Amino acid sequence: MSIDGCIAGPNGEMDWMVGLQDDKINKYVNELTESFGTILLGRKMADGFISYWSDVINKPNDPWYALGKKMIEIPKVVFTKTLKKKTKLKRQEGKDMVVYGGASFDSSLIKLGLIDEFLLFINPVAIGNGMTIFKDLNEIQEFNLVKSIAFDSGEVLLHYETRKA
Repeated sequence: MSIDGCIAGPNGEMDWMVGLQDDKINKYVNELTESFGTILLGRKMADGFISYWSDVINKPNDPWYALGKKMIEIPKVVFTKTLKKKTKLKRQEGKDMVVYGGASFDSSLIKLGLIDEFLLFINPVAIGNGMTIFKDLNEIQEFNLVKSIAFDSGEVLLHYETRKA
């Protein structure tokens, strides 16, 4: 996320992100990914996400190779408006679910109060205009800071839990 709250440019551009060159972020995200049992994706995000990580695992020298293997191996659920089958995933046993979204998908989950924790990697850049994940809120949501970590790249992780009423 940029410091002005964008997760991508207006057309989905992500070339402004700086953290991918940071070994400390790489290590942290690799460890964090061990807690994921399911990846949730919006339909629009799924193709790009899966093809990106598939490309990474075809390059054993890529610094993100180990993470790429995990990203491909973790089961995924893709959400779409065109299917009729509904499953209550949140109540199932197992590891955590992580949402890699798509801005619209993320926004809809946030609006419905379905996100328990936020791990926001804030990049030291403002892009001025782009996709956001909090745009659909119609009431204030409050959070408790769990921790923050500053990385060598200038990126900062802000880990929040949703404050329940």
